[in-house]
Amino acid sequence: MIRVLIAEDQSMVRGALAALLELEPDISVVGQASNGREALELVEQLQPDVVVTDIEMPEMSGLELATEIARASIPSRVIVLTTFARSGYLRRALDAGARGYLLKDSPAEQLADAVRNVHLGARAIDPELATEAWDDRDPLSDRERRVLRLAGEGLPTAAIAARLSLSEGTVRNYLSDAIMKLNAANRTDAARIARERGWL
Repeated sequence: MIRVLIAEDQSMVRGALAALLELEPDISVVGQASNGREALELVEQLQPDVVVTDIEMPEMSGLELATEIARASIPSRVIVLTTFARSGYLRRALDAGARGYLLKDSPAEQLADAVRNVHLGARAIDPELATEAWDDRDPLSDRERRVLRLAGEGLPTAAIAARLSLSEGTVRNYLSDAIMKLNAANRTDAARIARERGWL
């Protein structure tokens, strides 16, 4: 049996996914979590073969969950199941250690097949997104991304500098570089563009 844990903050979706996978003769849902922190605790406790996780969840995102699982050298393999049909999110999920990336509007049987393939060590990625991902590279550096994310939340330069232990001049330079790379009108526009592309 392939032991699966589901991390999804919407209870109806979580229940539907569990019921769907339990119909498969070779898959058993051993745990369900409503947020990323709870999911990580259950992964450490249950050591499932495969973790199926949403991206946006309270307390810890699915991408952060995948990163923590990889960092802790837990053998569980991660499949991201999301509504975000953006290549930037796919690239970030793969960078975080995810082995699969599927969209929630995919056919139901595709999820069970993905669980099997990922369990065997293969990848399971939405084919259209996979093609798009290699043509749509994220131009931002990690620092530019962190600064832009805080700017997008409305923080002024001084607050961003304090939060990241940088000088205000350095923050302005990162913002300026990000605005230029994204061909944006200003910091708010740059944050919007980056978020829409899945780079934040």
